[in-house]
Amino acid sequence: MTKVIAVLGAGISGVGAAVLAKKKGFDVFISDKGKITDDSKTVLLNNDIDWEEYTHTLEKIIKADEVIKSPGISDKIELIQKLNLNNIPVISEVEFAFRYTKAKIVAVTGSNGKTTTTLLLGHILKNAGYDVLVAGNIGVGFALSVAEKDYDYVVLELSSFQLDGIQDFRSDVAIILNITNDHLERYDYKLENYIASKFRITENQTATDFLIYNADDKLSNTIKSKAKKIPISLINEQKEGGYLNNKELIIKLNNKTMTIQELALQGKHNIFNSMAAAMAARVFEVKDSVIRQSMIDFQSVEHRLEHVLTVHGIDFINDSKATNVNASWFALESMQKDVVWIAGGVDKGNDYSELYEMVTNKVKAIICLGENNQKIINSFQGKVDTIVQASSMHEAVNQSFSLANKGEAVLLSPACASFDLFENYEDRGFKFKKSVRTL
Repeated sequence: MTKVIAVLGAGISGVGAAVLAKKKGFDVFISDKGKITDDSKTVLLNNDIDWEEYTHTLEKIIKADEVIKSPGISDKIELIQKLNLNNIPVISEVEFAFRYTKAKIVAVTGSNGKTTTTLLLGHILKNAGYDVLVAGNIGVGFALSVAEKDYDYVVLELSSFQLDGIQDFRSDVAIILNITNDHLERYDYKLENYIASKFRITENQTATDFLIYNADDKLSNTIKSKAKKIPISLINEQKEGGYLNNKELIIKLNNKTMTIQELALQGKHNIFNSMAAAMAARVFEVKDSVIRQSMIDFQSVEHRLEHVLTVHGIDFINDSKATNVNASWFALESMQKDVVWIAGGVDKGNDYSELYEMVTNKVKAIICLGENNQKIINSFQGKVDTIVQASSMHEAVNQSFSLANKGEAVLLSPACASFDLFENYEDRGFKFKKSVRTL
C-alpha cells in the first residue's frame, strides 16, 4: 500500500518536500492555511500533487502516515497537537530531504551570521571545484534540489525552527556560531528551550564528525557532543581550532596550520564567520590557496551591512537582516562614524540593555520605524539627543537624510522582525534601497 505524506505549508520548503515525496513514489497532499502562489500551484499541477489553500482539512491530513511541516508553523497549534495525539510523525523538510542524499553535509546555525557563513563556505567549495548545493534557510529548497539531483556536498543554513523538526538528520560538520535571545516567543520565552533547539544540530553526530563552535560565546561553549569539537575564538589562542593573532586568522587542524591575512568582509562578527567557513573547508581538505582567494573575492550578503549609496557624503547601510538585538550590536560595532540608526518592527521579547553603551558612543539619532515603538523610545530616551518616529520606510529615509551630516552614516538595522509594515526582511531592505535612491 502506498505511503501517504501530508505537507503543511506551500512555501519553498513545503513545495520542495511535496515534489521530492512524489518522485519517491508517495501519495502526496499539500495544505496551506493561506494562499498558495500561482508559481507554486504550477509546480504542484505539473507534478500531479493534490493541494488545498486557505484551510487545513483535518480529516485528510490525519490519514497521512507522516507529516512534513513548514518551519514557520508552530508546534503548539491545535492541528499539530492532534497529529501528536494520533502518533502521526511530524518532521521538517530538512529531515525528509536528508533521507535521499548521499552528500557530505555541513549544517550551520546560530542566532546571527548563518547566511554569511553558509554562502561563504559554499563559495569556497565551489571555487575548489566541488559539486556543492547551498540551501536551507536561504531561499533555496533542500528537498526540491535533491529531487532534481544529488550532490557531493551540501551546505545548509538551519534555523532553530528547522532543527525542531529533525529526528535522524546528521551532518558531517556542524557549525554553531553564537546563541543570543531570539525567537523566544516561540519557546515560551525560555532561553533554555531555544538553546536546546540550537544544540539539536549535533545530537546525531558521531565521533567521526566535526563540531565547530564559538569558544568566546558562553552559551555555545556549553554544548556537548560526540563529534570532534573544534573551537574558534577572537580572544584566545587554540591548540587546535581557529583564532585571531594580530589581524591574521590562524586555522589549525590535524597538525596543519594556515594563516589568512585579507578578508573581504569587515567587522568582528565576520571574522568569526570567515573562521568557521575556513575551518569547515579545511575539514574537506580544500587547498589553502583556494580558501585565501575565496576570502578575498567573496561578495557580501544582500541586506547584511550592505552599502547602498553615499548621498552628499552620507553613507546609507542596509542591515535589514538584523532581526534581533545581537545582530544590531554587531552592526553598530562595525560602524566607524557617527550613526543615524533606523530601528524597530515586531519585538520578539527584546532586551535593549546590551545596546546602551554602543548607542551612547556611536548613535546621534534614532528613527523608530514600526507600528509600536514605545519600548524602543523608553529604552533609549536620554541616551541619544534625538528620537523620532516614522510610519513608512520613505518617511524614515527622508528623516534620516535630514538628521545626518556629511561624513556620517545612516544604518537600517532594525533589531526586530519586519511583519508589521513589510512582508519580510528582504522586502524591508528593498524598500530602504528604493527610498535611498530617490534622495
